[in-house]
Amino acid sequence: MKNIFFIDLDNTIYFTKTNEEQLMGGLYNVLENEDLGISDEKYQLAKAEMLRTPFQKVATKYGFKQSAIDSAIKYLVTGEVTAPLNPSEDYHYIKNLKGRKFIVTAGFLRKQTTKVKMLGISDDFEEVYVVDVTTSNQNKKDAFEALIKKHNLNSEDILVIGDDAESEIKFGLELGLSTFLLDPENIHPNAKTTFRGSDLKTLPEAAGQA
Repeated sequence: MKNIFFIDLDNTIYFTKTNEEQLMGGLYNVLENEDLGISDEKYQLAKAEMLRTPFQKVATKYGFKQSAIDSAIKYLVTGEVTAPLNPSEDYHYIKNLKGRKFIVTAGFLRKQTTKVKMLGISDDFEEVYVVDVTTSNQNKKDAFEALIKKHNLNSEDILVIGDDAESEIKFGLELGLSTFLLDPENIHPNAKTTFRGSDLKTLPEAAGQA
């Protein structure tokens, strides 16, 4: 049975698409007042990707002008989520897991911590670990290792839960941890993972708590 959980935030505990205005409205306002140097068609594609991929990666992929990237990052560093967010309909499967739960997320520190606050879920977790993209070259593998060392955790007891096959799932497997890939749109059909689901209904079974 697993009784320690490293859980991703964005598109795992809640979905960005259903909370788009609260999360992205301010950033869109900044970008729409900048010369991005790309077509509107590309901008719309970029916006769709921003809902599941860090801004800097998307901006680089689509070739945003550096001045626009700088303005956006300046906004994002100080940005907060100030309106309530809704956890996913499946969040109760996470909430009801028995054991120690840690949120492990990457992004801008203030934005990520205020997301947790606006979701109203702080009390469900022992710690929120934010890999701050502005101050650190860490990734989630480093975060997992830091948590294991800090709390003297047994790797065999850990289940990593998240939607990103190239981040928390990949790094979890590299550390010998069990993983649960949440992939509702079947974006990662061939990704390696211990368990997978289009929703979280089988999560208790994966954790050995069914």
